[in-house]
Amino acid sequence: MENIYPNGSLNKNRSEPNHDIIMKGRKKVEITGVKHVESFDHEEFLLETVMGFLAIRGSHLKMQNLNVEQGVVVIEGHIFDLSYIEDHSGDHGKGFFSKLFK
Repeated sequence: MENIYPNGSLNKNRSEPNHDIIMKGRKKVEITGVKHVESFDHEEFLLETVMGFLAIRGSHLKMQNLNVEQGVVVIEGHIFDLSYIEDHSGDHGKGFFSKLFK
């Protein structure tokens, strides 16, 4: 990985931070490039990343680590699903959850 990302936090071809997901046995996931934690509970985390909104679903989920300055989140629990939520509607005036649950 160091050959691809020599500085560790920035890709030289782009000015945005890296976004990586490392999952260990469906019990732990480390996500980089997180801009904001939108919402979370024991069944779902919704994160705003540099690549869009990411929903993590599972059971007994808990945040093990949050580093806002570096944009790193570590979540533990039984992970069922990781998915990006695309906004194709272009409705910027509506709330995020109203678009999610159309």
